[in-house]
Amino acid sequence: MVESAPRASAPASTGTGFDVVFRAPRLIGPNGEVSGSVGVRDGRIVAIETLDAALDAAREVELGDDEVLLPGMVDTHVHVNDPGRAEWEGFPTATRAAAEGGITTIVDMPLNCLPPTIDSGALQVKRKAAQDRVHVDVGFWGGAVHGNLAELRGLHEDGVFGFKCFLLHSGVDEFPPLNVTEMEEALRTVAALDAMMIVHAEDSDAIEHAPTAHGEDYDDFLSSRPRGAENIAIAQVIEAARRTGARVHILHLSSSDALAMIASARADGVRVTVETCPHYLSFTSEEIPDGGTQFKCCPPIREAANRELLWRGLADGTIDCIVSDHSPCTPDLKHFDIGDFGVAWGGVSSLQLGLSAIWTQARVRGHDLADVVRWMSSRPAELAGLQRKGAIAVGNDADLCVFAPDDAYVVDVGKLNHRNPVSAYHGRALAGVVRNTWLRGHHIAGPDADSSTPRGEFLNRGEV
Repeated sequence: MVESAPRASAPASTGTGFDVVFRAPRLIGPNGEVSGSVGVRDGRIVAIETLDAALDAAREVELGDDEVLLPGMVDTHVHVNDPGRAEWEGFPTATRAAAEGGITTIVDMPLNCLPPTIDSGALQVKRKAAQDRVHVDVGFWGGAVHGNLAELRGLHEDGVFGFKCFLLHSGVDEFPPLNVTEMEEALRTVAALDAMMIVHAEDSDAIEHAPTAHGEDYDDFLSSRPRGAENIAIAQVIEAARRTGARVHILHLSSSDALAMIASARADGVRVTVETCPHYLSFTSEEIPDGGTQFKCCPPIREAANRELLWRGLADGTIDCIVSDHSPCTPDLKHFDIGDFGVAWGGVSSLQLGLSAIWTQARVRGHDLADVVRWMSSRPAELAGLQRKGAIAVGNDADLCVFAPDDAYVVDVGKLNHRNPVSAYHGRALAGVVRNTWLRGHHIAGPDADSSTPRGEFLNRGEV
């Protein structure tokens, strides 16, 4: 990539010229890969022309033949943990990592922070904690927990993108789960608001009757979170959505068994969507070493055959999108000293790595970058209602990523921007390097970027 210096006689941003023009021999647009020039003014894409179009700009960015211009990735499943557990991550580090990974928009989960985002007051506390500290645009989910049904409307009016609930213990006592009856009651409120419920779908009774997780053997941990627990819970969510007419979204699908029932429910008109995560598409249970608690997450990473069926679900459109479920913690909570899956915190830290991780796996299965952009940018944006995100299109925010698909690197956790040097990807070779990232036309990551000034903004449902 070659970037020109600003001209002394740069045209005003309100005139006919552009603030920035990107000239890309390869560009992933809404209809696939093309070449073209992208004109940006006042943070928006205002023109898409041919590669050699005469566009007058204050600054030009010329991509190399080995680079592809992508829309910024949209990650709607991120645990920032700030305030309250900012030693696990925090807004400055999470959003810096996102920018370095080509992500320009995140939506933060309502738990693992203190207080959890389960009422309007807590949402204001979170926004205050993030104020002037975010390097990418940030939205927020609200929480639906035991006892807060009356708070959902206020959170909705305050701009959360929807509500998250658990059907079993969330891992933190301050975010209690809903039972099936409570979930259906909450879904009636959600339907009346025309909002969305996002669900951690594992059945508490099935988990209680499964073997207890303990020790270093990953297979023992896998037995403690059986596919049946996911399948039962997803069936319950589908039937509750069928009865209430609510819009529901299944989080972090790991059980390929559930794909058929999800497809069947959609055919019946049930408003259900589903996501999966890079770790379910990258790793297999067979390769996880004894004591490798950096791989622990819930629901768990499953067998190789299951992974391939998840890829098939992406290919046929049953799975809508891929998001990180970035759930970091401090190294001590992974208990590397004893490697006990029963006591280690569950969560994979991967926010900065998702685009490369998915491209590494997608390319060997015959998928192209347009597929990856659909799964990791346009579809997440669409599901969350982010109308100006997720595509290189006129009128959208100029959120852009320069990606070198044929470059490669080996992950070193010490070089990541995550707060703590813990990741299942450490030592793994990945294909594709994010070289530069722009947020609304500002260069926020890459060589010569202005990465010291947080330029992220808060996003509210209905405003974007």
